[in-house]
Amino acid sequence: MELTWLAIAASLMMGLGAAAVFVFAVKKDYFRDLEDTKYQVFWSDLEELVDSPVHSPKENPDGSGSRKP
Repeated sequence: MELTWLAIAASLMMGLGAAAVFVFAVKKDYFRDLEDTKYQVFWSDLEELVDSPVHSPKENPDGSGSRKP
């Protein structure tokens, strides 16, 4: 029976802690503009793709782009 009360007390404390973190985040305006954050992540991913080098096939000495077997 003691473990039951301990589990109930622990779950209540975790719930109160989560509620406190949520209230803190709302008061600090962390949920003000979520759309802007989403687009910042999206555009940073695209910039990484654009900046990465593109591997082209090796050219033959005669200047043609096909590979020799």
